[in-house]
Amino acid sequence: MSYLPLQCQNLPAQVESIIQLSQQESTLRADDISAIQTSLNKVISPKFEIVFAGAFSAGKSMLINALLARELLYSAEGHATGTECRIEYAEANKEHVVLTFLSELEIREQAVYLCKQLGLNTVANINQTDVIDSLNQSCAAIIQQEGGESKSERAKQAKALTLLLEGYVVNRQHIHTVNNATYSMEQFNFSNLKEAAGYARRGSNSAVLQRIEYYCNHPLLEDGNVIIDTPGIDAPVTKDAQLTYSKIQHSDTSAVVCVLKSAAAGDMTKEETELLETMRGNAGIRDRVFYIFNRIDETWYNAQLRQRLDDLISGQFRDTTRVYKTSGLLGFYGSQIKQTSHSDRFGLDSIFAESVKAGNNSEETPQFVYAFNNYCVSSGKLSPSNFRISINGFETPNQNYVRILSEQGTPLISQLIQDSGIEEFRTAITRYLTTEKRPQLFMNLADDLQDVCIKLKKNYQTLQQDLDSQPREIEMMKAQEIQRLNQQLKQVGKDFHQHITEEINQVINNNCNAFETDFRQLQSRMIRRLDELLHTFSVADAYRRSTLSHPRNATAPLIAILVEAFYYLANQLEDVLIESCHQLVSNFFQRLTEKIRQSEYYRQLYRLLGNDGGIEQQIKILEKLVSQALISAACVECDRFVRESARFYDEGTFSIYQFRQTLQQTSQGYDCESMVAAEPAIRQLLKLDFEPKVSHTIRTSFRQTINQTLKTQFLPMAEKQADEILQQYPQARAFLEKTLEQEAEEKIVNNRHLLSNLQQKIKTYNSAVNNINNCLMSMHLSDHLLPEIDTYNNAEVIESRFLNNGFAISDGLLDGLAEV
Repeated sequence: MSYLPLQCQNLPAQVESIIQLSQQESTLRADDISAIQTSLNKVISPKFEIVFAGAFSAGKSMLINALLARELLYSAEGHATGTECRIEYAEANKEHVVLTFLSELEIREQAVYLCKQLGLNTVANINQTDVIDSLNQSCAAIIQQEGGESKSERAKQAKALTLLLEGYVVNRQHIHTVNNATYSMEQFNFSNLKEAAGYARRGSNSAVLQRIEYYCNHPLLEDGNVIIDTPGIDAPVTKDAQLTYSKIQHSDTSAVVCVLKSAAAGDMTKEETELLETMRGNAGIRDRVFYIFNRIDETWYNAQLRQRLDDLISGQFRDTTRVYKTSGLLGFYGSQIKQTSHSDRFGLDSIFAESVKAGNNSEETPQFVYAFNNYCVSSGKLSPSNFRISINGFETPNQNYVRILSEQGTPLISQLIQDSGIEEFRTAITRYLTTEKRPQLFMNLADDLQDVCIKLKKNYQTLQQDLDSQPREIEMMKAQEIQRLNQQLKQVGKDFHQHITEEINQVINNNCNAFETDFRQLQSRMIRRLDELLHTFSVADAYRRSTLSHPRNATAPLIAILVEAFYYLANQLEDVLIESCHQLVSNFFQRLTEKIRQSEYYRQLYRLLGNDGGIEQQIKILEKLVSQALISAACVECDRFVRESARFYDEGTFSIYQFRQTLQQTSQGYDCESMVAAEPAIRQLLKLDFEPKVSHTIRTSFRQTINQTLKTQFLPMAEKQADEILQQYPQARAFLEKTLEQEAEEKIVNNRHLLSNLQQKIKTYNSAVNNINNCLMSMHLSDHLLPEIDTYNNAEVIESRFLNNGFAISDGLLDGLAEV
């Protein structure tokens, strides 16, 4: 990491040391340290990637060309490319270009998409000459219909398809079917960067390139600065636009130059708003964003557009100072025509030679020439006293352009470049990258570390004060522990009472999942048992029991059969409910006992008393009481099943109707056979009576009985047991006196060990902070230094804390503590 100052060479290790110290403290372990890691990565990274992002045709490529004062990147309003361009630093004699092509599959996908947009037949095979010729003819017709290749979105798409197909044909030997092929400029026999850049800049070539990597000698690119040009965020091919968003979100991106079209459009587009929101989500960018309102020259001719832009900037960008208004077109070509003269018609025969070419002995007018002529006569930027300029109607735009420059010369070009805003932007970003970037990255790291360091310092100081306040003699420590005993017992009792109250309250409020599962099991068993009893109920058995009870009679009434059935069903259900209650109670108390044993107050009781203070015994007694109470309640509940429901015989109910129908059937004879024949009807009658009663029991009344039983049994017991624990102070004191001396010795030794560890941590912390602060001071960031921790320097002070009762500290440990 030679690019870092000498004082900062070990910065990663020092920062990692502080992070590890923070992670060792339980109170700080949950703190998010991702911001520190991100800031550190930015500081130590050899690359500083600056992404130019914006909408299609916002002028990103032209702005980069203007910034570097070299025509590297392809820039044409009618051409939407998915090419990512990287520009990195190279020594003057080592400039080169690396080209990566789209695959044939990717080119075909783009061609198919553009054909659909244009309403043309889908591409069948781009390797067939007749298919390509047909598409080119269709595109040429569309461009002619639209009045030119830049006159409409449809014309631009037609031009894009033409360039894509031309690029594929011309570069077919360099394009692989599925994979992306990469070539150095030497493989194309280019001898210098200008030739390679000229090839890549050509529209048809640019259309089939996935990525272009320029290695260029420019002071702006030193210190690892990398300029990245990305596709438009509103590019017609979705995956091209997604490439920009992915780059904006990537952790390698350190700064963004956001090129906005608001100067031309009057407001921000939906895609531009989304771009700003995406940038805010990348912690690696922070506030390192430059907002460029390009094409500012369009506001020179439209007062309303100018006012809307000013309102937008003052309203939405008032919190940043990195706002610039530029005309990349005027600024870039202004810097280029400085090197021209009347001999090459100020660039028409050199810089603009390709765009000037036209058939029929006529010339096309470059876009810059139109913009230049407008600037001269309509922008209001030129003082009439300094520049007397006219546009002659009898001259072509190119002729006017050459004449004006011949008359005005260098002063006009210099004024043009100044008004373009490019110099202001170049000065600002150069100042940032050369003098502000590194200090700001270190400042961000220091600010992110500051919070962690403050917390660590407070934590260490609190621990140190706590260790200092501990008794330094065994007798003092024993006295302190005994003095705290009463309060500890009271707290244990309070914690036990609170625990029991919370457990019972969870059951009452249906918040105990395990108890709810058990109770649903009780409900399920009752329902299943009732269904079984109704399904297996035997009228013949009931008839037999009834006649046995009355030996003088040879027949039995329907009422007698129902009576036997009511007793039989009620008693059978009572058995099930009692068994289920027993299981419910057993499970609940088993879980409760396990929770009590795992609690902190239970462990504290064993430390203070050597036993649980009678808690488990009380729980076992209470289990029997609760079980007996619920069994008794179950007996009462099921005994009531013997009585018919209140509306069983009400007129108009289905049960009385069923009863009469059954009675009519059983009255056909006086023997058992007529009664058995009515068995299905009797079962239905019993079902009509028992199902509502059982449902009411298991869904309403019996749950309330359980809740009330638990509450009335548990809460008094918990309160009484809490008091019982407090009353065991004499036993606790006697027990502690046997163990306190050993505990005191162990605690003093442990405190000494803790203090030694703490001092070592503080030493490590101070060492890391001191080194980081030296690094920050080397970057002139004295206002952002991290806090150090005061330490003990007198070994005798440390020793006196532990040696009042015969404890010895080794010379090595003493020296170590003194050193700290």
